[in-house]
Amino acid sequence: MGNKIIELKNISKDYDIRVLNKINLYVNENEFLTLLGPSGCGKTTTLRIVGGFEYPTEGDLYFEGKNINNVPPHKRQINTVFQKYALFPHLNIYENIAFGLRIKKINDATIKEEVKKMLKLVNLEGFESRNIDSLSGGQQQRIAIARALVNKPKVLLLDEPLGALDLKLRKEMQLELKHMQREVGITFVYVTHDQEEALTMSDTVVVMNNGEIQQIGTPVDIYNEPENAFVADFIGESNIIDGVMNEDYLVTFLGRTFKCVDYGFSKNESIHVVLRPEDIVLVSENEGYLKGTVTSTIFKGVHYEMIVNVGAFDILVQSTYQSAVGDRVGLKFTPEDIHIMSKEA
Repeated sequence: MGNKIIELKNISKDYDIRVLNKINLYVNENEFLTLLGPSGCGKTTTLRIVGGFEYPTEGDLYFEGKNINNVPPHKRQINTVFQKYALFPHLNIYENIAFGLRIKKINDATIKEEVKKMLKLVNLEGFESRNIDSLSGGQQQRIAIARALVNKPKVLLLDEPLGALDLKLRKEMQLELKHMQREVGITFVYVTHDQEEALTMSDTVVVMNNGEIQQIGTPVDIYNEPENAFVADFIGESNIIDGVMNEDYLVTFLGRTFKCVDYGFSKNESIHVVLRPEDIVLVSENEGYLKGTVTSTIFKGVHYEMIVNVGAFDILVQSTYQSAVGDRVGLKFTPEDIHIMSKEA
């Protein structure tokens, strides 16, 4: 990963209310960075500020070290692909992709070469003379990306570009987009509310909520070491249990004390314990660290999802083995499966 290409310093945005609150973030060259969060969390506003479609109320935006707060979108080396692809219906595919190059008064021979290269990249060779309305959603999406990439931006912004596609096509396009980004070697900043999409594609994930950044990290860090209950709950399913950190590497929850791998908390600090449902192993009652009764079981295709009632707490467990409702079971997990988080103030 190279140098910082984009930097946001204390960026805030107010409409009638504050929608972004003092965002600090940088994006490295050639990085695939995803802004992830629920609707209304500020991720699209952040993207629009980077693209120049909105201006910050406070704070500074830098591109390659230069302040670009007041630089209009067409003067930034940044292109955007929106969820609505905004292709020109009266132009064929060749002319849609060539559009930006024609504006720059590039000669025809170069345009032809560049458009051809882009069609190869997005797997639509031979489609030059087709009309836009003859294309599927996935094909239109690729043309929108080709049209943006042909201008050789240093950064491509993508605002939920797969949102309109069906699940199977979305999964194919996730892999294809990642492949394209590696192939062309430019920086992608991607907006989605889909956790799986963010974890599949990104080098870095920025989790946002209520106009603030909750956590920045690699997909593995965000999944395995969530910094607060919002992140833990938003990224995959979690059991979040109240507990007490007795001392370094020792935690008590659900009436039992366990070894864990976390440290640096105060003695007897009240904390949250995160146990991922797929990390819990169902065993016979007398083998379990915790014991409980199965109160619900649902087949999910790849695994069963079961709720096990332990004392007054319901624990979600995912397993390829099914236990029937009413079964008494034991739950087992390793010290590495216990993730400790500070309680939010």
